Amino acid sequence: MLQFQHSEYLWAFIGIPLLLALYFYTIKWKKKTALKIGDKQLVAALIKGYSPQRYKFKFILILCGFSAAVIALAALRLPAGSTTVKRNGIDVMIALDVSKSMLAQDVQPNRLERAKQLIARLIDVLQDDRIGIVVFAGKAYLQMPLTSDHAAAKMFLSSASPDIIPTQGTVIGDALKMCYAAFNTKEKKYKSILLISDGEDHDENAVKIAAELAGEGILINTVGIGSVDGSTITDAATGEAKKDANGQLVITRLNETILKDIAVNGKGLYQLFTTSNEISSKINAQLKGMDKRTITENSSTVYQYYYQWFLAAAIILLVIEFFTSERVSVKAVKKLASKAVAKAAKPIQLFGGLFILIAIILPASLFAQKENNLIKKGNEAYADNKFDEAADKYAKALEANKTSNKAAVNLGNALYKKGKTEEAVKAYEAAVTNSKTAVDKSIAWYNKGVVLQNNKKLSECIEAYKNALRQNPADEDTRFNLQKALLKQQQEQQKNQDKKKNQQEKKEQQKQPKEKEEQPKPQQSKMTKKEAEEKLNALLQQEKNLQNKLRRAGEASPNKPEKDWK
Repeated sequence: MLQFQHSEYLWAFIGIPLLLALYFYTIKWKKKTALKIGDKQLVAALIKGYSPQRYKFKFILILCGFSAAVIALAALRLPAGSTTVKRNGIDVMIALDVSKSMLAQDVQPNRLERAKQLIARLIDVLQDDRIGIVVFAGKAYLQMPLTSDHAAAKMFLSSASPDIIPTQGTVIGDALKMCYAAFNTKEKKYKSILLISDGEDHDENAVKIAAELAGEGILINTVGIGSVDGSTITDAATGEAKKDANGQLVITRLNETILKDIAVNGKGLYQLFTTSNEISSKINAQLKGMDKRTITENSSTVYQYYYQWFLAAAIILLVIEFFTSERVSVKAVKKLASKAVAKAAKPIQLFGGLFILIAIILPASLFAQKENNLIKKGNEAYADNKFDEAADKYAKALEANKTSNKAAVNLGNALYKKGKTEEAVKAYEAAVTNSKTAVDKSIAWYNKGVVLQNNKKLSECIEAYKNALRQNPADEDTRFNLQKALLKQQQEQQKNQDKKKNQQEKKEQQKQPKEKEEQPKPQQSKMTKKEAEEKLNALLQQEKNLQNKLRRAGEASPNKPEKDWK
């Protein structure tokens, strides 16, 4: 569908009624001037050769030329498809363990942060490969589908934490299945999975699933992160070391055995985490030896511009108007009345020519070129993690074109990476305002929701995700994030309700002693010392029998206490 890149310049069409008003004013002025002369024969002699039709034709040329110049300035364009990027690479799915045991600090600052640093380094190294991310704990979720947009991958990676998955555990098997579902199942090669975990409380089916995926042509590498000696887990709520139901300190240890078995059955390599550079170099070297295919992806929408045709039409119309005379005979110019007529026409020519000149000096292509160059430089700085420089380039692109959706979205991304969440949200709101299509609005709302969700503003992020779905109901990523946010909101509401309930119970317990004091004391029983000793011995024997019974029941029970750190 045809659209204007710079629709804000269409306000210049207000000049058309001004030109019409000036035209009719000139016609009226000429009639008054003729009446002032008085003698009709003298007037006819003075304006001999003047053609009202030619004067009207010249005005129409100015009007059409002015309109064509405005359309050229607004840059009329038509979406003509998308540019494609071709590269030789493979598809790599990264399965990241985000269970609470990954918060252990035997690897500083903690296991999860070092795992995220490793993935960020891999994203930089695997430039020609498509990358996707699956996060898992008690359940597995697709955090980001396969994409060549590595900047977006890093943005999704930054939001990975134990809070995004309510159920704790380590379902490695489910994570491997989720990775497999993200691949093109028709192909038997060009695919690899990288599993990063501490391996604790492993899924017994994981090794079997790894062998099945290897049969589908998927190479599985594993990275163990943590120490065999183990470490305590700091509880984020209390800031203290986590304890189990029996009050004992929880020690989480790296389980290398399961990770090695998965790598062997997945025909890949197991590596113990040392440094991000070392591990990423080894993985990259191994993946380079795999067969590669040509990956083709749409990168951005390509537009066919028509401003040059309208600009050329404006120039041609202006030239024709300039060389068109208002007279049938040029010799009659000597007459006084005709001089007045020619003088009256000059304001119209000047007014129309001024707008044509503006269109020539400031064509829409210059605005678009400046904006695109700034965005390109910003993208290069963003890819190099120079977020300050990237934000500066995007801001300048917005100055060049205040209605640029792309510049506003990219500015929001850069500000978010700098930790300026409030400014990032404002940039996304500007992107929503600047968006011309529903898809563009959906992306802006989605990015705003991600920032708000990571900033713990659940109500606002839920509303942002809802707005994104209203614009693009088919966006599964938005639907998934909305479900997570709603679940988190329900959990917090339940937590607040439980807190209020506990506070109410404490108040009632504090009132109970006073109530007991107000009750009358029972009369003391008249019992001999011997009778009292016999009753006490009987009670002690009953208690001993009950403890023996409970001990035997506990030994026979196969159930283990549940953990909330895995």
